[in-house]
Amino acid sequence: MTPVFRNILALIIGAAGGSAFYMLDLPLPWMLGALFAGMAASLGGLPVLPPVRIRPAVVAVIGVMLGARFTPAVMDHAAAWSGSLALLLVYICVVAAVIVPFYRLCGKFDWVTAYFAGMPGGLNEMIEIGEAKGADVRSIILAHSLRIVVTIALIAVWFRVIQGHAVNSSRNWVALDAVSLPDAALMIGCAVLGAFGGGWLRLPAASFLGPMILSGALHLSGLSDGAPPTLVVNAAQVLLGTVLGCRFLGVRLVELARAAVLSLGSTVLTLAIALVFCLILQRFLGIGFEQAMLALAPGGLTEMGLVALAIHADVAFVALHHVVRILVVILLAPALFSLVARLGRR
Repeated sequence: MTPVFRNILALIIGAAGGSAFYMLDLPLPWMLGALFAGMAASLGGLPVLPPVRIRPAVVAVIGVMLGARFTPAVMDHAAAWSGSLALLLVYICVVAAVIVPFYRLCGKFDWVTAYFAGMPGGLNEMIEIGEAKGADVRSIILAHSLRIVVTIALIAVWFRVIQGHAVNSSRNWVALDAVSLPDAALMIGCAVLGAFGGGWLRLPAASFLGPMILSGALHLSGLSDGAPPTLVVNAAQVLLGTVLGCRFLGVRLVELARAAVLSLGSTVLTLAIALVFCLILQRFLGIGFEQAMLALAPGGLTEMGLVALAIHADVAFVALHHVVRILVVILLAPALFSLVARLGRR
């Protein structure tokens, strides 16, 4: 099969998985269904290929959608976030101090690989920096990919089963004909210009952050109050889930099982630390538990933003904390790497 047909097959399988999850009324059906269907197809040896070339466009759509939640009423509370951002820095240090040794001692990784597998940074950033420093890239990819998968699943189930939220963004319908042509043009402009501008400014997760920032500015200014239609958002989630699921193409089951056990352990440890910090934020800063958990959970920026949108949490708060987390880890990674490298030579 040609690469194009393999891409199409992956998307068909992802869409089928999303539809099945939707009909079963499972949390985050379009993304999680596509993710698990893509993962099953990859591990089952089907000739699928992730459509990575269109991923930036998909992420840009989600960025525009989340940026639409940056309303003046939400941003009136931004000054109160300084305390939670300061606590976030402490949280990052605690997570790194626990998870990096976990991968070294329990996973038997070398210190360099353990460092980039355990640091709570973005997937792409940790892969790029880790590869440049001589880490085992495959182990880093598995660690962070599974961290995102496990976090999404645990968080979605927690909010659906324990908290009783309808974690299903497709319930908030925006019809195609409900979006005016001027709003549609503005949102497309945010997606295109934001993606290119984010890359030019070298922002982390540029194709997501650039459109989100432009969309947020547009909605804060009052020039638009539109949002991408539900059909487009659901399609974007299927594409994103399919790409995530197909990341496991070529991975042996034995290798995946070992990485999954390690990822489950590290994710549970991180969520336990997050739980402690959530209670502190709730007790001393009056921040809602759900909102705090989504801001600290070790999932991807895009994915946690989608969950926040689904349960009507403050998307701006959640997104800002994940952006700061990624930026802090990127800045800390080179500074702390020399210490890790010295440990690795012992």
